[in-house]
Parts: sequence; C-alpha cells; structure tokens
Amino acid sequence: MPFYVSPEQLMKDRADFARKGISRGRSVVVLAYDGGILFATENPSRALHKISEIYDRIAFAAVGKYNEFENLRVAGVRYADLRGYSYDRTDVTARGLANAYAQTLGTVFTTESKPLEVELVVAEVGATAAADQLYRLSYDGSVADEHGYVVMGGQADRLTARVRDAWHEGMDLPAVLRLAVTTLGAVGPDGAVVAEGSEREIPATGLEVAVLERSRPRRAFRRWQGEALADLLARGDD
Repeated sequence: MPFYVSPEQLMKDRADFARKGISRGRSVVVLAYDGGILFATENPSRALHKISEIYDRIAFAAVGKYNEFENLRVAGVRYADLRGYSYDRTDVTARGLANAYAQTLGTVFTTESKPLEVELVVAEVGATAAADQLYRLSYDGSVADEHGYVVMGGQADRLTARVRDAWHEGMDLPAVLRLAVTTLGAVGPDGAVVAEGSEREIPATGLEVAVLERSRPRRAFRRWQGEALADLLARGDD
C-alpha cells in the first residue's frame, strides 16, 4: 500500500524542520542608526562570517546552516556583479536581490525533499535614513519589509520584543551597538532568555560586527573588530 501524506502536512513538516534548525543558531541583530545600519552577532570565529558585503551599499546577514547560507551569499554576489556589469551599478538594489533570494528559497521549499535551514536579511543603506531598506527572508521564500530593526535566530520573538522597547530612530552607533550586545547577551548558555539586568557580557573577541555607513562614498560596508570594536563598546557603556 502506498504511503500518502497530505500536501498540508508535508508543508507543515518542512516548515517545522526548517524552524528547528534556524532556532539552534545564534541570533543576528540588525539595527538602523543615524549614520547607517549595524549588524551584530555572537561569533568568535574570524574565518566563518555570518555578516558579509554583497555590493557597494548592500550587505547580507544570515542564521542557520553555514554551508547553505554561504552558497546563497556567493550566488548573491554573482547576481549583483552580473547585473551591475550588464546594466549599471545603480541597478543593483536590495529589493532585486531579495526577490532573487525569495525565488530560490521558495523553489527549494516546495520542490526539494529538505528545505534550506536559513533565514536572511538583505539591507541597503540609502542617502537618507528614510531611503534605507531592510528585507527579511524566511526559509519558505516569504519576504518582509522591515523598519529599523530585525532579530533572527535563537529566541528571535522574545529578543525582538526587547529591541522594540529600547530602539528608537536617531540613535548613534555606540548606542545601537550596546543595545545589540545586550540583546545577544540576553540568551543564556542553555539557550533560554534571562531576565533584564542579568545579561551576559560578551567581549569584543566574541562578536562579529559590521556596518553600512551612509557617509562612505561608494563601498559602504565596514567591519569593526579588534581594538576599534573594543573602544566602540566602551563608548556605548559611557
């Protein structure tokens, strides 16, 4: 007798599988500030990045299985380079890249036996804060146009509530970095969210931090690391 699974149950099982894989990853926090967009995650590795540059003013952040989102990052770089070379550099946008990723994620989710265990953010810094773009993409190809902040992976729902209460427009870079680090430190070693005021202190060596700086003339992406990151963290504590 053939084994039958309804389409609804099949899609539900795939979604549950992907969500469980993503929730095991360490969170990524993306926050807009007065001079651009900040990306931060707890990542002591200096070789395996979860935050990367895609094009002149576009960056990419991901949680989930590293090999899967790294393949997507490389595909995004190729997409951007080809489009910029074939047409014009201004034709490469976060919206176009998010649509391309959505098609790939949606196709894999519906046609392959295993969905991609990834969640992505594609961000583009504009000439003004109002022109910034933040797109969050889920494992099934759904796209959300976010404003101001995004938290992915781990206890994302509970951490988003914390960010929502603390973030506001016009914050400077040290302030949003302190908010991001406090949010990441709210997840204890056992994966549970701790009470406010009991957050872990994450040293600069345990963080991966990058920004899209609005004031940079062409390539807006910049990594913060080493002594520069430690000094920036200290400024946020003042």
